[in-house]
Amino acid sequence: MTTWGFIGSGHIGGTVARLAVDAGHDVVLSNSRGPETLADLVADLGAHARAAKPEEVAAAADVVVVTIPLSAYRRVPSEALVGKVVIDTMNYYPQRDGTIAELEDESTTTSELLQAHLPGAHVVKAFNNIFFGHLASLARPSGSPDRSALAIAGDDDGAKALVTRLLDEIGYDTVDLGALAEGWRTQRDTAAYGTMYAADPADWATGAQPASVEVVRGKAAQARRYRDS
Repeated sequence: MTTWGFIGSGHIGGTVARLAVDAGHDVVLSNSRGPETLADLVADLGAHARAAKPEEVAAAADVVVVTIPLSAYRRVPSEALVGKVVIDTMNYYPQRDGTIAELEDESTTTSELLQAHLPGAHVVKAFNNIFFGHLASLARPSGSPDRSALAIAGDDDGAKALVTRLLDEIGYDTVDLGALAEGWRTQRDTAAYGTMYAADPADWATGAQPASVEVVRGKAAQARRYRDS
């Protein structure tokens, strides 16, 4: 059994936590407002869930999911996450996060920013390109013909192996994009961002459709950076 920690417990965090609990894992949740504000979510998730402060989450968890607005990434407790596998779900939205020059000129990626802030951790990009409703509904047992895949990227092979195993346990195959720097292939405004999991790409809320390893790999390969346009 694995203990998942969550720094941020919104739509994606709550959905991943539900999938983890359903797979028999424990979850420890946190947010910026304090553990007491997560009482309803913890009650809904049941006996395998509890709330804590971010530093306590880092200490308790085998893997920590950072799922907060990108503008707040410097608040993630660096020292507490030394040696930990950290899953980064964050996306860059300038209208929400403000302008970040090194993302605008594409000299780095969101996950590389987080890795630089967490030099002792092993960051893996995942969960950033799927609508939380689709994430909840597309999980399937291993071997199912309609199983979907999620893309990951990271610099540490051991960390990626752990994340791949955990994704399998919560219902998903994995497409490894390579190094952490390749995480841009699933960022907003790319072919691999969101719509491949949507029954109606014009209205993501209408329903989900499975996206296989081949589909996800193909969409990621189509990605183009603005500077290459």
